[in-house]
Amino acid sequence: MDWRDQGILLTVRRHGESSALIEVFTEHHGRHAGLVRGGASRRMAPMLQPGAQLDLAWSARLEDHLGTFKAEPLRSRAAAALSGRLALAGLNAVCALLAFALPDREPHPGLYRRSEALLDLLDNDDLWPLAYLRWEMALLEELGYGLDLSACAVTGATEGLSYVSPKTGRAVTQDGAGEWADRLLQLPPVMLGQGAAEDIEVLTGLRTTGFFFESKLAPALGNRPVPEARGRFLDVLARRL
Repeated sequence: MDWRDQGILLTVRRHGESSALIEVFTEHHGRHAGLVRGGASRRMAPMLQPGAQLDLAWSARLEDHLGTFKAEPLRSRAAAALSGRLALAGLNAVCALLAFALPDREPHPGLYRRSEALLDLLDNDDLWPLAYLRWEMALLEELGYGLDLSACAVTGATEGLSYVSPKTGRAVTQDGAGEWADRLLQLPPVMLGQGAAEDIEVLTGLRTTGFFFESKLAPALGNRPVPEARGRFLDVLARRL
């Protein structure tokens, strides 16, 4: 069994004296793990950093085996990640969430392309927060927990959407919310593609998406906790306010 693909390096850990066990997100083969022989060596370790874009050749005797990777660097994102605290925290959050949320070996080509485009914006602090929020919304959609922000779940109105129902993920207007408003999640205009995308609105949006990661996705994955890297990214973003 063998295949070749490009992928984003998500996790890496030493295996034995000189090898590395890596996990990648590829366009056509999804999240996939494998062993890189010599991956912990002085020559290869610098290129095997989370976020790196790799050309990958995977092989194994049987399809369900761990298998081995031959990995060649296509693009390093280390310099972009080290351009500032927001970039580094953002890179760690993206890689951690993909490793946490994606099913093993299940292709998600659309999400892969969005993830690649997002990581290529790492060193742009002005665009990154909004791009990251939209990526989290796309991740929820891809995994079956997408938000329906097209119309109010109570009145059917398409204007004045202000909240998200924590039960259904559907939008609600101020009038539709009524006395239940304090039990609903905030829906900032930026999540509807409106407004100037100020950091405070992006952060509010991320608290809403975070609710669905914690209350919907995590229980479906065996109640594993949402990666701490996501919380650290929100902390860094909040310090910019």
